[in-house]
Amino acid sequence: MFKIAKEFSFDMAHMLDGHDGKCQNLHGHTYKLQVEVAGELFQEGAKRGMVMDYSDLKAIVKTHILEPMDHAFIYDLHNERESQVAQLLIDLKSKVYGIPSRTTAEEMAKYMFEKLEKVGLPVSLIRLWETPTSYCEYSK
Repeated sequence: MFKIAKEFSFDMAHMLDGHDGKCQNLHGHTYKLQVEVAGELFQEGAKRGMVMDYSDLKAIVKTHILEPMDHAFIYDLHNERESQVAQLLIDLKSKVYGIPSRTTAEEMAKYMFEKLEKVGLPVSLIRLWETPTSYCEYSK
């Protein structure tokens, strides 16, 4: 089994309603995302000797993660306060993106893994840096 990975960078705002620190306030991060996929090598054709073409990996991540989330306010769909902030931003024609969990690095990494897995990407690991020195890793 081979593994390949590609890294991406994007900006996003969030808040952790109910948190006991300063992250309860609306703030943003420049996230670094590493997507790792695993598989056997293609034995024939244009992709012979590859697990996957890096440009195909980039296109999938761009479509399903980066385009909807980059420069958006990400919020917990089940949190009333965060949903109110999101609605205000929608009314102001700003970009928002809701997920069905708290917007911690841990929950977002799991969400991204499952979203990419659902579209057929053979993802084996998601590594999401919230700061240059802090990251979360999710795999099954």
